[in-house]
Amino acid sequence: MKSKQFLYLGLFLFPNLLQAQSNLIQYVKPLIGTARMGHTFPGATVPFGAVQLSPDTDTIPYAMNGKYNGDVYKYCAGYQYDDPTIVGFSHTHFSGTGHSDLGDILVMPTQGKVQLNPGTADRPQDGYRSPYSHSNEVAEANYYKVLLDKHQIKAEMTTTSRVGIHRYTFPKSDASHLILDLTAGIYNYEAKNVWTVVRVLNDSTIVGYRQTNGWARTRTVYFAIKTSKAFKNYGAKYEDAKQVYAGFWRKFDQKNNFPDLAAHQIKMNLDFDTKDGEEVLMKVALSPVSMKNALANMEHEAPDWNFENYVKAGQKSWEQELNKLQVDMLNKEDLINFYTAMYHASLMPTVYMDVNGEYKGLDQEVHQAKGFTNYTSFSLWDTFRAFHPLMNLINPTRNADMVSSMMAHYDQSVLKMLPIWSHYANDNWCMSGYHSVSVVVDAILKGVYKGDAEAALAACVQTANARKYEGIGSYIDLGYVPDEISGTSVSNTLEYAYDDWCIAQLAKKLGKDDIYKDFIKRASNWKNVYDHSIGFMRPKDAKGIFRSKFDALETHGQGFIEGNTWNYSLYVPHQPVAMMEMMGGPKKLENYLDSLFTMELPDKYFEHTEDITRDGIIGNYVHGNEPSHHVAYLYNQTANPWKTQARVRQIIRNQYHNGHAGLGGNDDCGQMSAWYLFTALGFYPVAPGDDAYWIGSPLVKSAKINLENGKTITIDVKNQSEKNVYVKKVSLNGQPLADLKLSYAAIMNGGALQFEMTNKPGK
Repeated sequence: MKSKQFLYLGLFLFPNLLQAQSNLIQYVKPLIGTARMGHTFPGATVPFGAVQLSPDTDTIPYAMNGKYNGDVYKYCAGYQYDDPTIVGFSHTHFSGTGHSDLGDILVMPTQGKVQLNPGTADRPQDGYRSPYSHSNEVAEANYYKVLLDKHQIKAEMTTTSRVGIHRYTFPKSDASHLILDLTAGIYNYEAKNVWTVVRVLNDSTIVGYRQTNGWARTRTVYFAIKTSKAFKNYGAKYEDAKQVYAGFWRKFDQKNNFPDLAAHQIKMNLDFDTKDGEEVLMKVALSPVSMKNALANMEHEAPDWNFENYVKAGQKSWEQELNKLQVDMLNKEDLINFYTAMYHASLMPTVYMDVNGEYKGLDQEVHQAKGFTNYTSFSLWDTFRAFHPLMNLINPTRNADMVSSMMAHYDQSVLKMLPIWSHYANDNWCMSGYHSVSVVVDAILKGVYKGDAEAALAACVQTANARKYEGIGSYIDLGYVPDEISGTSVSNTLEYAYDDWCIAQLAKKLGKDDIYKDFIKRASNWKNVYDHSIGFMRPKDAKGIFRSKFDALETHGQGFIEGNTWNYSLYVPHQPVAMMEMMGGPKKLENYLDSLFTMELPDKYFEHTEDITRDGIIGNYVHGNEPSHHVAYLYNQTANPWKTQARVRQIIRNQYHNGHAGLGGNDDCGQMSAWYLFTALGFYPVAPGDDAYWIGSPLVKSAKINLENGKTITIDVKNQSEKNVYVKKVSLNGQPLADLKLSYAAIMNGGALQFEMTNKPGK
């Protein structure tokens, strides 16, 4: 009887949602976050697809005069909204990262004299790039369109998981071209291309591969290209530096219609006659394994030339993804923010295997994914916090596959470590901690990962004991990372301690008492870098002496990665009560948090920290960088939890909007967006590995979470308004929550979560 009541309640609460379920993609605006710090891309892709077909707007090199070129940071996703020209359309992109790679196989349509140089933004006439106008640009889920002003060519893009489909509408010309630039890339530099091979199989089919040495040390992308119209001629240009040994391939004219090309740097032109308004389509399939597999991927996923059908199929997959969370909001702008956040939180990690299940492993050998889909591009320092917990709620099977991918990475690792920041059969070792541990443990404890839990625990322990990696040996011996060992010694210690706590939770579940005792002790190592004399975390040397010259506001060179001690001293998500007691109790913590959100952080304190800008700061609270994402929820431990409710509403209104610069910091593979989604629903996973979500202040008017197990949980928010940010009452299935926490098990059992809001703070 009770379940029927909940069903009727759901129908009563969600009449608008039931009508709108088939058109949620209307609220997805991929251009959000493409200006300034968001580092998102606007192009076409499907959920977690291997191809991200998107425009690139400049060719700034990673280095100039042998030194890092800071301007390149703007182009982590290849596109900046304020740029006036488009260089071309490449097939691989990261979303929201603060470092980069990829940008493979750049294609650009042109007419007239063949130009294989991209030119510059101020002189696009000198190359193949083109000016464009945002008034002629459309970016939707799995569809991108723009008019290239230089030759009035309309460019349209869509994808399947492994294939990018281009459609170009040309004016009349006997000199229309598709430029294929295999030297182009994101975060490019001289000699990044290790080797490139191209084989022209016939007058409409090309295969090849490109190997690069960048963020990923040994990355190879295989491709297959087909055009809907036969090219009448083709040409190639090698841009390699002159070598001592030239070989005997010089017997051939390799510049004109030569089908067997190989060099470090190759650019090509495919030539066509076109009628006015004629469409020429191109399909580009990718593979991590072989040219043969790239062709097979294309034949399986994109066998014909029906562009509209590929758009529709991709958008249908987006509708299915978005419908996992059905919400009603205060206004259309909030719906756009919500569903664009869902979109951004469904771009990465990406599928990394062919349709036959083959993929290249960390050992550079070909493997067969048995019983799981293999994924790549794990930005774990960011995504363990909210993105993977979100997957455990709405995409558990996919997250289980991601854990299986991490375990495969471990099995293939000669170092025997779980991934740190992995992509394309490599680990680039970016950022700190060993946060795959958090993802693996959380998935096991929540029943999401059904693999060998004991093998997973062994992998976690082995990773946590990798003494040669970033101060772990000293951390094990001393209980902290010494200042002289690492420039980020304090943040490393804090992050290791949290990960160790995760390992302890899994060991406890599996009855491994020795492992539990060891790692629960290590979980308290954060105490070893807390300086009671100043009330902050602080670097200290191997002799136990705290650094004398220390600035609590500075975000660079003070022992922390991308943050200052004001923010990082709160990074004890696994033992928040002990942290509060160390600080002096609930009132001291409350005062600390008040000061954090209201004090000023002058620009000079983050001018040398690339990932922190004014966009992502409220007071001294840095939302645009992940280590602070749990901080506003810590007020729940004080006598005034209403301050959590006020702060999360302030953050969500201040840091997220519909503009092109609508994200206060790098989206970081969906983490910024996952924070938004949890917070808008009214709860947040402060410590993944724990069963509890901490209650905040929901932004939705109502919501329905469609769980993979077939159950649903509805969220009803009474008296929701812009001013009513405080929670007067909160109950689950009619029973008041005891402690402002909601368990994962309770959510997965389905039911009704109800908030009653007010404009007056309460306790």
